[in-house]
Amino acid sequence: MSRLVENPTKAAGGTAKARVSPRRRRPGQRHRRPWLGLLYLAPGLVVYAVVVLVPAVQGAWLSLFHWDGVTQATWAGFENYTNFFRDPTLRQAVTHTLYFILFFSVLPIALGLLSAALSARRQVRGGGVFRALVFLPQMLTPAVVAVVWKRIYAPDGPINDALRAVGLGQLAHGWLGEYTWALPALGIAGTWGAFGLCTVLFTSGMQAIPGELYDAVRVDGGGAVREFFTVTLPGLRGSMSVVLTLTVLAAIRVFDIVWLTTKGGPGISTITPTIVLYQRAFANPDVGAAASIGIILAVVSLLATMVIVKLSEDKS
Repeated sequence: MSRLVENPTKAAGGTAKARVSPRRRRPGQRHRRPWLGLLYLAPGLVVYAVVVLVPAVQGAWLSLFHWDGVTQATWAGFENYTNFFRDPTLRQAVTHTLYFILFFSVLPIALGLLSAALSARRQVRGGGVFRALVFLPQMLTPAVVAVVWKRIYAPDGPINDALRAVGLGQLAHGWLGEYTWALPALGIAGTWGAFGLCTVLFTSGMQAIPGELYDAVRVDGGGAVREFFTVTLPGLRGSMSVVLTLTVLAAIRVFDIVWLTTKGGPGISTITPTIVLYQRAFANPDVGAAASIGIILAVVSLLATMVIVKLSEDKS
């Protein structure tokens, strides 16, 4: 009987001790260190701050002054920003930027979608070679691309020679030296450069779309057009967001091909905000005005990226 009494007491005592004793840590459990992740990120954050954030703050500060880079700077406040919208040259440059968005973004995306749709879902002989060739401009430096197109558009270049060879010499022009043709000529060069990137990215996105979705459309009696609009386009939403961001930013920041071919001419027929920025920073120094143009372009680029990403997320 005494043993029966002792056992419950010991059991109860053991239970009490188990409740009082601290909880043992599992073998794989470790202390969480939230600061450890920041420690790993610290070197990258420091480099980013030095390379990007500090120059951006300095540029924003300089945009509030009139300064030629040599003499004493004078306070301007937001005058450089208001002058951006009153300057007729900059207004013309902004108009050209919208024009370049058409040639650097809209047309390459349309052609890239068409090219990818024709080759991605079926085994087309030579498809890989075709994609490698159209992607070639992305592997060339902008200076090389500009020199090539400047030679193509020259008065004695391949285009005019071909027109003369077929008896259409009256259609030959100095493409980059005429007000009417200089901007479209640069736009075509930009379309050629962006077309390959769009094609490759869209082809990669199409190959990731499950084939069962296309089979379901075919079972329902749908054709190629219905496949494209009901399966391909929705499946390319992520790729479309990336392509739109890259091409629109390229149009906003276009500089190399314009400067190396026309320098914004003839007159200001191909001028862009980046060309104006360069001229005001180095040709006729007004560092504050140049900095304000750079800040505005950076803000516009950021807003454009945010809008594209937001639209992509809302439809997903």
